[in-house]
Amino acid sequence: MPEYKAPLRDIKFVMNELLDSEAHYASLEGAEDATPDMVDAIIQEGAKFAEQVLSPLNAVGDKEGCTWSEDGVKTPTGFKEAYNKFVEGGWPSLAADPNYGGQGLPDSLGIVMSELNGTANWSWGMYPGLSHGAINTLEAHGTEEQKQTYLTKMISGEWTGTMCLTEAHCGSDLGTLRTKAEPSADGSYSITGTKIFISAGEHDMTDNIVHIVLARLPGAPEGTKGISLFIVPKCVPAEDGSAGERNAVSCGSLEHKMGIHGNATCVMNFDGAKGWLIGPENKGLNCMFTFMNVARIGTAIQGLGAAELGFQGSLAYAKDRLAMRSLSGAKNPEGIADPIIVHPDVRRMLLTQKAVAEGARALIYLTAQKADILQRGKSEEERKEADELLGFLTPIVKAFLTEMGYEAANLGMQVFGGHGYISEWGMEQNVRDARIGMIYEGTTGIQALDLLGRKVLMTQGESLKGFTKQVHKFCKENADNEQMKQFIEPLAELNKEWGDLTMKVGMTAMKNREEVGAASVDYLMYSGYAVFAYLWARMAKIAQEKLAEGTTEELFYNAKLQTARFYFTRMLPRTKTHAVTMLAGADTLLDMPEEAFAL
Repeated sequence: MPEYKAPLRDIKFVMNELLDSEAHYASLEGAEDATPDMVDAIIQEGAKFAEQVLSPLNAVGDKEGCTWSEDGVKTPTGFKEAYNKFVEGGWPSLAADPNYGGQGLPDSLGIVMSELNGTANWSWGMYPGLSHGAINTLEAHGTEEQKQTYLTKMISGEWTGTMCLTEAHCGSDLGTLRTKAEPSADGSYSITGTKIFISAGEHDMTDNIVHIVLARLPGAPEGTKGISLFIVPKCVPAEDGSAGERNAVSCGSLEHKMGIHGNATCVMNFDGAKGWLIGPENKGLNCMFTFMNVARIGTAIQGLGAAELGFQGSLAYAKDRLAMRSLSGAKNPEGIADPIIVHPDVRRMLLTQKAVAEGARALIYLTAQKADILQRGKSEEERKEADELLGFLTPIVKAFLTEMGYEAANLGMQVFGGHGYISEWGMEQNVRDARIGMIYEGTTGIQALDLLGRKVLMTQGESLKGFTKQVHKFCKENADNEQMKQFIEPLAELNKEWGDLTMKVGMTAMKNREEVGAASVDYLMYSGYAVFAYLWARMAKIAQEKLAEGTTEELFYNAKLQTARFYFTRMLPRTKTHAVTMLAGADTLLDMPEEAFAL
């Protein structure tokens, strides 16, 4: 397993030089404590925790997994102790509401911590990660009594949380869920049903787990319009605020799965469990979207983490492993062969991972800043603009980054050759752990339909224009910059084509709605590459300016510039294929009769 080292220099580059976090935090309501010194100290300490506490447990969690018994679920060796240290350090409260014990720092700073924890040990990081979404849901939709009872305990880290949506017969199609909620005389509800694939649904790290559960009330409308949201604790809180008597909710079994063995993926049985309504009746899905959007950005971090961890492991190996000679002559004449990092194809794999990891970091941090503005912006106008851009970017962030993160993880394994297939190096674990990302929180196809159908076509392209206008402005400002020509010209062309393709897909969809589904994944991937191109062009400009000014970090800025060139020449051309295939039409997918598939 590679020894994870937090990429602090690149984190600071994205935060300070690309996104100007100091000015961003100064523009927010209630973010006065997010000073440069405070932010730097938090990131430094977070890096130590990730490197020294979590990273050594990554392989342990994979090897041991979680174990189930009628008494509960036991997490791998060291997981509980690591969680105790996490709580002692005050990390769960970092970005939470100060009125309920939080530190009140911006969510974007919490996202940095999520990256560090998730890359070091994704299985462990999911336990507090799920709690973060539950906290956000209660902050947004809970009553004052619910907040005092549950929010304070989750913010302190004493209790954790989950989201319970999926059932055996329905995944993303939540309109068909069957879990029932019957009103009780005391104002609570009796929740009955079974949920599957519940991450962190049962464990031994805390004495209570707060489940956020979707269920139907008697007589509720059919479909998604008849879903309500409930708090269902593992233990019903006692009068003194402690975890009281066990509720009628239990883990029926653990799923046997491909990766993330250190996280308990549970079948959860609710057998008349006591629960309380969150938000209005039959508006549960609207409330749950608060949780789901947080979870989608969290899942995107898995793509970033898989790319970063694969890159770090394969880079170290490529520098050390000797095999063959360089085609242009020996680079290591004293050795029996050259290190494989001299070979062009190994460079291709390393640079792809680097471009994905650093591009993903820029995109996630940008999205997190928009979430900050949505919550803490000082004017209605800037909050509205942030909301629109966040809605547009979220499906791209979730789906594109998990797809690219998995590709990068596979390349990290490939650099090792046969050794990559052997568990001791940790690369095959990274691939297995990363594979779930494209499924979590709605598959790539579901996210693509959300992007093209709901976010773009249903707004007549206005959400897309909100982003492409920014790209156009950047291109116009740099049109006369000769050094930037290699980035600006293809970016401007791509930006125009993006709008043209959207128009063409929209026109065909007016005649046949199946065209949206046929084009959607290619459209999403095209959009992801386009967003990356914009961010890599911005990063290249910063690097050029720093090099022109004179800097003691020439190696860092040259690497940034060279990675940008690699992205534009070797990865961005993939958009040409996506442009062709998104316009290929639904007929090529739907013409074949179902019975012909098996012939």
